[in-house]
Amino acid sequence: MSKFETRAIHVAQHPDDKTGGVIPPIHMTTTHKQDGVGNLREGYEYNRAANPTRSALQEALASLEGGRFGMSFSSGLAAEDAIIRGVLAVGDHVILANDMYGGSYRLFARVHKAWGIDFSIVDLNDSAALEAAFIPGKTKMVWIETPSNPMMTIFDIAAVAAVARKHGAISVVDNTFATPYLQRPLELGADIVMHSTTKYLGGHSDVLGGAVVLNDAEMAKKIEFIQFAVGAVSSPFDAWLTHRSLKTLALRMDRHCTNGQAVAEFLVTQKKTVAEVYYPGLVDHPGHDVAKKQMDGFGGIISFKLAGGTEAAKKFCENTELFTLAESLGGVESLVNYPAEMTHASANGTPIEVSGDIVRLSVGVEHISDIIADLTQALERL
Repeated sequence: MSKFETRAIHVAQHPDDKTGGVIPPIHMTTTHKQDGVGNLREGYEYNRAANPTRSALQEALASLEGGRFGMSFSSGLAAEDAIIRGVLAVGDHVILANDMYGGSYRLFARVHKAWGIDFSIVDLNDSAALEAAFIPGKTKMVWIETPSNPMMTIFDIAAVAAVARKHGAISVVDNTFATPYLQRPLELGADIVMHSTTKYLGGHSDVLGGAVVLNDAEMAKKIEFIQFAVGAVSSPFDAWLTHRSLKTLALRMDRHCTNGQAVAEFLVTQKKTVAEVYYPGLVDHPGHDVAKKQMDGFGGIISFKLAGGTEAAKKFCENTELFTLAESLGGVESLVNYPAEMTHASANGTPIEVSGDIVRLSVGVEHISDIIADLTQALERL
């Protein structure tokens, strides 16, 4: 089972031994019977420590990312928190990209900084600035998000990971926008990859979750301990839903990519209302060549700047009919988001603040003619 699409369907999805059910049952249990004190069946004792349904998802996640160890969490931020607490210590320093998800920035700035973990904001595409940002003996991690949220910046994973390794730091890649179908950071030299599985991996806007995948056994043990000791694990039902969704990931991402490219090319033609389009599939995107090198497609997220400024951006978000105004992304339905007051509101006044004239689209898998028609009427009403 070497091909992605085959592994997405079959890894850790064996028919039920007792009934022959093609789909394994959900193990909706919080605890497991022990055959004598300390004599565990298949190592299971308590749901926070392990659950067969979650174990199956974790095996599948690791397989798709090309890693040895996979962990499933209750949310993407829970996964990030476990990485930070599992790998870093008081006094450590982290380098963050100058464009990233507002919730990730908030986690570093308002939670972990208070507990003694410092950070710097750097343009990871500026090699000189990146080199200068390392503090000898203190910088232990570089956090990479590519494509970034919401400006769709592309960072060269292999190049940044190599610089981090040279300075004795590890590289972590948030692979939420790309998914392992389009991009596999571990193969490019990254040490850890994480996801908000709420997004494309879940894919149907009905399940919250996060994931961590890596190859290093020692680091995996540290993060697994946080997973167990803190307990922000995915429930059996959430794990089952996410695993079910992995089976159609390739199919969905193909359509997201096709529709995303078409929408980006349409928006470029709307010169009167659209000032700039941010999508790595456009040949004039500054990260297009790097994206072509490290990705197998450009995804379904597009951001753009409205020529009419903040007022036009807000009005556009309220004009759409097919696109639903909502947070999150990566579902089969198209969503429109106003980052400055939604996903990145917590970043206002910080180095990663998002301008008020920016709109972010999560292009769904609806028929492209209906998608374009909705965007057309929304722009015409500005």
